[in-house]
Amino acid sequence: MVSTQLRIVHKTGYTYRGGATASFNEVRMTPRSTHEQFVLHSRLEVSPTPWLHTNVDYWGNDVTTFEIHERHDQLRVVATSTVDIERSPAPVDSVGWDGLQVNEVTDGLCEYLELEGLVDPGPDLIARVAELRTGCETPRELVDAVRSLVNAEVRFVAGSTSVKAPASTAWAQRSGVARDFAHIMIGALRSAGVPARYVSGYYLPEPEPGVPTRGYSHSWVDYWDGGWSGADPTYDMAPGNFHVDVAHGRDYNDTAPLRGIFTGTGTSQMFVDVEITQVRSRR
Repeated sequence: MVSTQLRIVHKTGYTYRGGATASFNEVRMTPRSTHEQFVLHSRLEVSPTPWLHTNVDYWGNDVTTFEIHERHDQLRVVATSTVDIERSPAPVDSVGWDGLQVNEVTDGLCEYLELEGLVDPGPDLIARVAELRTGCETPRELVDAVRSLVNAEVRFVAGSTSVKAPASTAWAQRSGVARDFAHIMIGALRSAGVPARYVSGYYLPEPEPGVPTRGYSHSWVDYWDGGWSGADPTYDMAPGNFHVDVAHGRDYNDTAPLRGIFTGTGTSQMFVDVEITQVRSRR
């Protein structure tokens, strides 16, 4: 098994036209420690210096909330993390369609089966998935088919949707960003009774060992098939050692890296920059 160590520097925040007299924010930018990745170091820096509080939310994500009660023209957040990642392939055995009908799934995972809001797939995609479902002997076969379908029919177009756009909108126009690819796949799987959740994190598409490289805030899908496994419809693959898991939930709204409100007379503009370095890779 190969493990990879990545260093991530995520800089984000807002500039306030007209200035902010106060702001209230929450951040989900600390990677998770799981059986596939281990956080060696993490640090969160906020400017101006705020009052802050850290906690774990309902979904198990690390959250930092903070308030700034002084006039400021810019809010700047820098999250620096070093993570060891060693992802293994999905297990060979599938739980089977009957295994998705038990109370552990229909009741215990009911929040990951809802079809409303951002993951609403729309009737057209529901019909397409129903056709695919008839030819799939296991849920995992359907997952692979849906992942390839979304990747083949939806184009990645930056700025083509807003964070409020549901999956049905991105599917209808056949374009979106990673967030939309994930929402579309989640809605498709849930329509067939497969529990699915939204994962936010980072991805390094073209690693060069030791060289700081522009990375990306990214989104993909976890599906339940007797246990949680990942699927990345944007790149039509399973998440690997260059995917870093930060937060998960029902959809983007549960996992947004930074969100907040402010008091002031102008508007705000968000900025984002992600730099990832492959520190090492070893067997």
